[in-house]
Amino acid sequence: MKTILLIEDNADIRENTAEILEMANYKVITAPDGMQGVHMAFEHKPDLIVCDISMPVLDGYGVLHMLYKRNALQSTPFIFLTARTERADMRKGMQMGADDFITKPFDPMELLQAIESRLDKAARLKEEFSDGLTGLDNLLSLSSGKEALEALKEERNTQLFRKKQVVYSEGNHASYLYYILSGKVKTSKRHDNGKELVTGLYDAGDYLGYTALLESGVYQDTAEALEDAELAMIPRTDFEELITNNPGVQRRFIHLLASNMVEKEEQLIGLAYNSLRKKVADALLSIDKKYNQLQNDSFSIDISRDNLAAVAGVAKESLIRTLGDFRDEQLIGIREGEIVLLDRKKLTRLLN
Repeated sequence: MKTILLIEDNADIRENTAEILEMANYKVITAPDGMQGVHMAFEHKPDLIVCDISMPVLDGYGVLHMLYKRNALQSTPFIFLTARTERADMRKGMQMGADDFITKPFDPMELLQAIESRLDKAARLKEEFSDGLTGLDNLLSLSSGKEALEALKEERNTQLFRKKQVVYSEGNHASYLYYILSGKVKTSKRHDNGKELVTGLYDAGDYLGYTALLESGVYQDTAEALEDAELAMIPRTDFEELITNNPGVQRRFIHLLASNMVEKEEQLIGLAYNSLRKKVADALLSIDKKYNQLQNDSFSIDISRDNLAAVAGVAKESLIRTLGDFRDEQLIGIREGEIVLLDRKKLTRLLN
């Protein structure tokens, strides 16, 4: 059963709409204002969101903005309910990422058809971009009639990169879109003084190099395998054909670009204003979030101190000293060089 979050400040409309959706065999969660709606979206992660525009505390545009800053909710279909019919309002919502507009008063069948259509589209897009070679096969098949897996074998488009081996270098002309089949990869930039800053961490199922391809330019950072990693290499021409011919693929990479921009902004703010302890704590939490998606309490972070310092944007010596402090405070444990987070809540709440 699909879950729908309904955010509507008018109690009568909220109750009547919820009843209609429940009769259509949807599980419905309701919120009376935008701020509560945002919190419920983060907590329940619904399959689709229906949201009024004009609301107290936080309006519908604010809800959409806050939700789309979170990677986990960027692909959630979003439908506006509105009494507004101004073209400028609709254009603003669509530019922000809304999937549809339903004007009040509305026909229940119109709403149900819009919801069904958006859920079907989201399911197809999710299937197209599922992890592994099957997902890659579907991705390539959108723009090519060839059997994608066979093409990959014939053209040797998969490659094994050993630990610390460079995938691509900053300044090189962008020729491939990389898809990680297994292993872990980092991207980084190095200052003229030799100091390295890790700009991204990637795992199986992630894409690399698309920003440079979309800009028709050069790679802006260097990608390096953190461990042995197998990558599929999609030629630039195939990627460009994919982007040109399939709106769903376009949207997928626009979302990736948007989420990367948000992450980079937060990283820059942290580097500029956070204390040493906060920087190290945030680095540990970001690695845990990326590679421990099941939130296993016994998960250990296996990363060199050089790479961890580059993620945090601090000197290696300062990092080691801070890790020692965290261990003494029982925030982390260290076993044979690997780091286990013992108290994620306290690490998250560390003050500057």
